[in-house]
Amino acid sequence: MVKKFRPVTPGLRRLVLPSHEQLTRMPGIRATVDAEKSLLRPKRRTNGRNHQGHITCRHRGGGAKRLYRVVDFKRDKDGIEAEVASVEYDPNRTAYIALLNYRDGEKRYILAPEGIKKGTRILSGEKAPFKPGCAMALKDMPIGSVVHNVEMTPGRGGKLIRSAGMSAQLLARSSGYATLKMPSGEMRLINETCKATFGVLSNTEHALRVEGKAGRNRWKGFRPTVRGTAMNPVDHPHGGGEGKHNGYIPQTPWAKQTKGMKTRSKRKTTQWIVKDRRK
Repeated sequence: MVKKFRPVTPGLRRLVLPSHEQLTRMPGIRATVDAEKSLLRPKRRTNGRNHQGHITCRHRGGGAKRLYRVVDFKRDKDGIEAEVASVEYDPNRTAYIALLNYRDGEKRYILAPEGIKKGTRILSGEKAPFKPGCAMALKDMPIGSVVHNVEMTPGRGGKLIRSAGMSAQLLARSSGYATLKMPSGEMRLINETCKATFGVLSNTEHALRVEGKAGRNRWKGFRPTVRGTAMNPVDHPHGGGEGKHNGYIPQTPWAKQTKGMKTRSKRKTTQWIVKDRRK
């Protein structure tokens, strides 16, 4: 379910937001006040600049202040049962997060999958049940499992499939490696001792979200993007010319090929990719 609004102002006319029905604490000032204080950290914005002050990522800056929630991506607390205390909004990611209260008294945040709610019991390790929120190594999972938060290197924490509504499927295991079908359609090999978590990530309505006005993007820290064809030749390869045009050869402001060109680093290996997402 998504929320639509009566068009009493221009900014509400096309606004579509997630309903947040899964949350136990609604977004807003109370979400920060009620968050677990021991798991909050200050978050400094870089506004797209590197350590030299040069812009390395354009169109970033401003936005509302945020506190970082420390999320447990490793899920290394094996054999100790935890209870979900709350499902919360996290301003730093698209998926929701869940606060776990472990039996030994420790508290941790994890990425919240669809279907968990306050009071759900969760376990990690090889003896964990096959239900959303539970984590274990890929070698212990049944073939066909739907997973998220997948490690690329054993023990380093989940790196893959961490966005709202995303999931991968475990297709096969052979010679110490598991074959996963990624959300993009790519099929790749992952070490079978890497951990993953069962379930589809929460906030599946995020893809249906419509901001409704430019100001809502400014609150999120996104600055305006100007088309290259609207610039002068000194500012962009697409600039200048008489009348409107489509930019002819698609290039970045630094005259690099774009729109369809592969951006994957040449130094990365492709030996673990069984099937490319483009094929």
